Amino acid sequence: MSRPTVLFVCVHNAGRSQMAAGYLRHLAGDRIDVLSAGSEPKEQINPVAIEVMAEEGIDIAGNTPKILTVDAVRESDVVITMGCGDACPIFPGKRYEDWQLDDPAGQAATAVRHIRDDIRGRVETLIGELAGE
Repeated sequence: MSRPTVLFVCVHNAGRSQMAAGYLRHLAGDRIDVLSAGSEPKEQINPVAIEVMAEEGIDIAGNTPKILTVDAVRESDVVITMGCGDACPIFPGKRYEDWQLDDPAGQAATAVRHIRDDIRGRVETLIGELAGE
C-alpha cells in the first residue's frame, strides 16, 4: 500500500499548519507524506511557532509558507484545515477534517505552547488512524 499523504492548511501557513506538519514528520517518519499550505501565505514562519517547536526538538525554521494549490489537495488523501473556511477546494473521495485551533499569530509563547500541545495530540491520533496503530 502506498503511503498516505496529509495536507495541513491554514490561512497564512506560518503557525498551526507548520507545527502540525512538523509533528507529523517527526512522529510518523517516512510512513506518511506531509504537505502544508496556506490560502494567503505569509513571508515567513511565525517566530514563536519556531521557538515552541524547538522546545520539542523539532526544527521548522527552514520551512517556507506555501500557497495552497489545487494540485496539493488532489495529491492528498487527508486534508486538514485550520480556519481557512471556503478557501480549500473539495474533491470527492478525500477525508476532510477541520481542526478548531486558535491562531498563534501575535500570541505569547505560553499561549502558543497550548496550541502546540493540542496539535500534537491531534497528530498522534491521526497517525494511529492512518498507520493502523
